[in-house]
Amino acid sequence: MDIALDKVCALIRQARQFDGKEGETDPDSGSNPADDRSFDVLESGEDDPVEGEIRAFITGLNVDEQANLVALVWVGRGDYGPDEWDDAIALAKERGDTPTDEYLLGIPNLPDLLDEGLAAFDLSCVEEAAEAGAGV
Repeated sequence: MDIALDKVCALIRQARQFDGKEGETDPDSGSNPADDRSFDVLESGEDDPVEGEIRAFITGLNVDEQANLVALVWVGRGDYGPDEWDDAIALAKERGDTPTDEYLLGIPNLPDLLDEGLAAFDLSCVEEAAEAGAGV
């Protein structure tokens, strides 16, 4: 893979925060956070900072890294196997109809698919976290 494991794991962590949110249910409720026990923080809105962070993270990656993320999702979804990695990368680079951040954020189970893709290569974010902790 041409993307660092720590970058993939960072995206997985951010995407899990984003996946845990739901669409706005009552945007004009007139309630305040103290009255509704701050449940509004679990809703994603137009200016959701987590979504903005994910978009900035993805668009900040180079073309090869973005293609690796897309290919990793495809491997995690079962569209490609690890032995077909080069084909997945080639197709991911040709895929130009939707910006990568928009494409990836449109996948509801993105963090799970990225995890599954890593597992197909015998990698995991648990290993990445252990290595980060060992270096401290």
